[in-house]
Order: sequence, then C-alpha cells, then structure tokens
Amino acid sequence: MLKKPIKGIVDPTGTITREYVEDYIREILPKEQGILRILMQQAQERHIPVIEPEVAALLKNIIKMSGSKKILEIGTAIGFSAILFATAAGKDASIVTIERDPDYTKEALKNIQEANLEKMIKVIPGDALEVLPRLKNTFDMVFLDGAKGHYGEMLEQSITLLKPGGLLISDNILFRGMVANDELVRRRKKTIVMRMREYLKTITTHPQLETSILPVGDGLAISLKNQEEEI
Repeated sequence: MLKKPIKGIVDPTGTITREYVEDYIREILPKEQGILRILMQQAQERHIPVIEPEVAALLKNIIKMSGSKKILEIGTAIGFSAILFATAAGKDASIVTIERDPDYTKEALKNIQEANLEKMIKVIPGDALEVLPRLKNTFDMVFLDGAKGHYGEMLEQSITLLKPGGLLISDNILFRGMVANDELVRRRKKTIVMRMREYLKTITTHPQLETSILPVGDGLAISLKNQEEEI
C-alpha cells in the first residue's frame, strides 16, 4: 500500500514539501522578533530541532483561536516553542514543558529567564514517560514533540491530561516523508517509521479524538478531544 512511485523531487533528508514552496512560505511569513528570532537563528546554525517557521505561525494562530491558556509541551529543546506558546497565549498563560536532555534543560531555563517568562513557563527535567503520570492538572493543549518512536506510549496519558474540547498536536508525524512511502525509508529509521504509522492509525480512529493531518513542516496532526457526554 505504501510502495507507490514517488512523483516529483523528494529529498528524504529534508521536509515533506517541495523546496521552492517551503522557501516561498518562509520568505513571505513575518519573521519572529526579539529572543525568538535569536533562538531560531541559533537552532538553524547548531542544527537543534525546533519547530519550523511555518509550523510556528500555524501554532500561534491555533492558540489564539482556541483560547488555550494551559499548555503542556513534551520536548522543550532550547525553549523556543515554549516561549512562542507563552507569548501567543498571553496574560494568565501557564506552560509546562518536559525535557529529558540535561544540556537542553539548562539552556531552556536560561532562555526563558532572558525572555522574562519564568513565571509563566515551568520546565520539568526528565523522561516524559515517567513525568506524565505525575502531573495532576489538565490542559487546554498538549504539544507532542518528544522522542518520535514513543508517541504511542505517551498518547493515553496525554489524552487523560487534556480537557474535553482540548487539542492534542503531534509534530513530525510524516517524518521526512518516510511514513507515507516505503521507498523513502532508510534502514535505521524503520522502527520509528513503523511506530509512527501505528500512532497515526491510532489517533485517526481513537474514539475520543477527531484528527486532521496537515503536510506542513515535517507533518502535523491536530486532534480535538471530544466533549464528554452530559449525564
């Protein structure tokens, strides 16, 4: 089913859209300012995995349209997206972000402090699989951007922490196009691709979720948690 001829030019090391389309979108979108602009530049220079500019623009609009204030992020990196979420959510926002890499955690804390957002953003060091069961609050939005091979293991706990009517947003779900076509899959990525396909099948058929998949950035899934039936 997935061994289809590949049409057009495909770069398995890059993103899933044609390069000229990606370049045009990034050129026309307003550039981030202040610390977000600095962090984006640093991430590009140091090859740190942060969300793409077109994904950042989409997520800012989603947060503003949905009125999300309490946001959980799995995968902090250097704090770019957490800072983006806090600025988009505005006053009274509360961001909780989990990062397992000690160096990224330290750098994220420094960047968040520099942005004067330490009162709005809480960084929790550790493995998300161990941290998630300890969280007690519920969230308006959960952004899943951690270890790609473990999305499936984090799903049910993420849904539990999500308010009815809340959003689960999963990043990198097409994984450089490999998820969509076997011809692109490199041998050492087979396990991640297999698990991501299983994850997508689960979230698109899950009884508590309504899911859309967008070919933006490296693939983005937006899942709405159904409202609980009134008793």
